[in-house]
Amino acid sequence: MKRSSFLYFARFGIRTVLLQKKDPILGTVILTDKCNLKCKHCSVNNITAVIYPYQQIKEEMKQLYDMGVRILFFCGGETFLWKDAGKQLRDLVVEAKQMGFLIVNVVTNGTFPLNLPEADLILLSLDGGREQHNKVRGDTYDTIMENIGNATADNICFYMAINQINKNAIRDVCLLAKNTPNVRAVSFNFHTPYPDTKDLALSREEKADCCAVIAQMIKEGAPVFNLKSAFPYLIDNRFPTPCHQCVVMENGRRSTCGRCIDIPGLCEKCGYFFVAEYTLLFRGNLKIILEMLRTYLRYI
Repeated sequence: MKRSSFLYFARFGIRTVLLQKKDPILGTVILTDKCNLKCKHCSVNNITAVIYPYQQIKEEMKQLYDMGVRILFFCGGETFLWKDAGKQLRDLVVEAKQMGFLIVNVVTNGTFPLNLPEADLILLSLDGGREQHNKVRGDTYDTIMENIGNATADNICFYMAINQINKNAIRDVCLLAKNTPNVRAVSFNFHTPYPDTKDLALSREEKADCCAVIAQMIKEGAPVFNLKSAFPYLIDNRFPTPCHQCVVMENGRRSTCGRCIDIPGLCEKCGYFFVAEYTLLFRGNLKIILEMLRTYLRYI
């Protein structure tokens, strides 16, 4: 991370904690809900299968920037399917950097070539070893690993949603992240139980077991892009929601924190590690602050 970016985020954090402000710093633009996969745990793919137009995406980026957002995510659906007006995903990443966003990340299922060196992180969904991953996402594991091997930069971070299918594969994914060229880290979430995927959710005891494995892997030197200090809050879902410092733009509509905020009762069952980490950070949790400094400086 550049020194200027670090100082910007430090000032934002201090101001937010001391003045209890709710200004956003992290924004997500949904490029499309169109996806080439039908994953068992996903509730937001191919609802409309619309590719949102370039001009609209650019306006949403500008709107987020004017709000003070400096960490930008591009999400789908599948982001690499986005094309409009002669533009592709790579063009959006370059334009976001030119607009002034300090960190620009992309979320993908990894089934398309990973030629995106301009992104700070490519968060690539990998949901276990070959067997578990393919149960969740179809027969895609080998394609993904081939694309990782051919990637043009070492900016890939595995992005694993832990559920009933893959809960025993955490160690395997950590070791894969540690030993695979072009992969910088692994980031975990717990499955957030949308109404049609409740059967994949973990119990409190299962979450505790998973966190114990992740903590052990951190101790063994695995490159985990999560904060161990947040684990007790995640296990019991006792972190504040929603996260006002995060916003999502989709088709001209702005949501605080995430798209699931309008589903009754779902916030209380949130499994997103970053939501716990950010809400605790901006409440002034000292352990979270110190651990985030170490983690972000290492992996971004």
